Amino acid sequence: MPEAERDALETIAHGAVLTSGGVAGQRALLTAAEFALTRGLGPTAYGVYALAWRIAQLCSRLVTFGSVPAIQRYLPEYADDPDRRRTVAGLAYATTLGFGVAFAVGVWVAAPAINARTVSEAAFPGTMRAFGGLVGLLGVVMVASALLRAVGSARGEVLFNKLLRPGVRLVGALGALALGYSVVGVAGVIVAATAVLAVAAVPVSASVTGVRPSLRGARAEARRFYDHAAPVAMSSLGKVFQNRVDVLLVGALLTATAAGVYNVVLVVIAVAWIPLLSFNQLLPPVASDLYAADRTATLNAVYGSVTRQIVTAVTPILAVLVVYGREILTLFGEPYAAGYVPLVVYLCGVFVGSAVGATGWLLMMTDHQYARMALDWLLAVLNVALTYAFVVRYGLVGAALGTSLAIAVQNGIQVVLLRRFEGLWPFDRTFLTPIAAGVVAVLAMYAVRAVLAGPAVIVVGSGVGLAAYAGSLSVLGVDPRDRFVARRLARRYRAALAARFGR
Repeated sequence: MPEAERDALETIAHGAVLTSGGVAGQRALLTAAEFALTRGLGPTAYGVYALAWRIAQLCSRLVTFGSVPAIQRYLPEYADDPDRRRTVAGLAYATTLGFGVAFAVGVWVAAPAINARTVSEAAFPGTMRAFGGLVGLLGVVMVASALLRAVGSARGEVLFNKLLRPGVRLVGALGALALGYSVVGVAGVIVAATAVLAVAAVPVSASVTGVRPSLRGARAEARRFYDHAAPVAMSSLGKVFQNRVDVLLVGALLTATAAGVYNVVLVVIAVAWIPLLSFNQLLPPVASDLYAADRTATLNAVYGSVTRQIVTAVTPILAVLVVYGREILTLFGEPYAAGYVPLVVYLCGVFVGSAVGATGWLLMMTDHQYARMALDWLLAVLNVALTYAFVVRYGLVGAALGTSLAIAVQNGIQVVLLRRFEGLWPFDRTFLTPIAAGVVAVLAMYAVRAVLAGPAVIVVGSGVGLAAYAGSLSVLGVDPRDRFVARRLARRYRAALAARFGR
C-alpha cells in the first residue's frame, strides 16, 4: 500500500473515530431533547414545535450560502497563504450573517401564512418566529466549526457542532419545560442558549485555527469564493426540495400529530447516518489535497476503502433499527409507534446513501460543483411531484418513500458521474462481506425477539446481533486495508494512553 494512501486512510479513520464519539453524543443529546419535549409538550404541541424546528433546520442548511464547502475547498489549498485564509473566513462569516438576517425577517413575515397552510395552530406563528432568529446563529456556529474541520481539528469541530450545539438545545428545552413555559417559550429559550454558543464559537475557532476572519482583500477573493459557494448553495436549496420536502408536505397535508410522529422517525433515523458523517469528517480536505496533487489513483483507493468501512459500520445499525424499530419508537410514547413502517422505508435510502460513500463531497472537492447543482435541481423537481403524490395517497409512509427514493437516485447518479468525470469507482466483491454478516445479525436478533418482548429485547437483542455480526466478519474475513487501519489506530491510541497515564 503506497505511503500516501496509508496516511490518508489513517487520517480519515482517526477523524471518523473521534467524530463517531461526538456524533453518537450528538444523537444522544438530540434524542434526549426530543424525548423530553414529546413527554413535556404532548402530541399536538410537540407537533407544532417539530414542524417549526424542522423548517428552521431547513433554512439553516441554506444560511451559509455554500460557505462551509468553500472553506473545506480553499483553506487546505491556502495553507501557505494566511492572508487568503483570513479573507475566506471573513467572507464566510459575512455571507452567513447577511443571509441570517434575511431569513429572520422572511420567517417573521411568512409565519402566519405558513400556519394557515399547515397545522393551523395558534402557537405556531410565535414558535416559528422565534426559530427564525435561530437560523443565523446556527450558521455562525457551522462556519466556526467548518474552520476547525478544514485545518484538521476534528476535536474542535466535534465539540462545537456535534456536542455543544445540541447540548445547549437540550439544556434550554429542559429549563423551559421545568419553568412551565409553553411551546413558544421553549423556542425562545433555545434561541437564547444558541446565541451564547455562537458568540463564544467565533473567538475560540480563531484562536485554535489561527485563522482570524478579515474582509481585507475580499474583493479580489470574492469571485473565486462565490464561484464555488454559489452553485453549492443552489445545490443545497435543491436538496431541501429533494430530501426534506417530506417535512413540509407532512405539515401541510397531514396533522400536527403526524408531524410530531414523523419528526421522531427522523430523530431515530439520524443514528443510522453516524458512520457516513463520521468518515466524511476529514475526507473532504484529504480529497482536496490528493486532487490538487493529481493523485487520482490514490484518491480512488482511499474512496473505495473508506466506503467499505462505512458499509461495515452502518450495517449493524440498520439491522437493529429494522428489527427493533417499533420498540424504539414506543419509548417516546405509544402514538409514535405509528412511524415504524415509514422508518423501515426510510432506512432503505439510508443504506444506499451510505453504501456509495461521500459522492457529494467528492464532486465538490474535484471541482464538479456545477454538475452536482444541476443534478440536485433536476431531482428536486421530480421529488416534489412524487412525494406530494405519495403523501396524499399513503400518508407518512409516502413521505418516507419519496425521500428514500430521492436519496437512492441522487447517490446512484453521483457515483456514475464520479466514474465518468474522474474515473473514481469504490466497489468490489469485498463489499459483500459486511452485507452477509448483516444478514446473520438480523436472523440472530429475530431469534431473540421470539423469546423476549418490551424494552429489554432492544438491549439483549442488539447485543446478540452485534456479537453475531462481529463473529461473522471474523469468519468471512476482513479486507487487509481495513485491518491495517485498525492496527495503526490501535497502536496510536495505546501510545497516547501510555503517555497520558505514564505507562
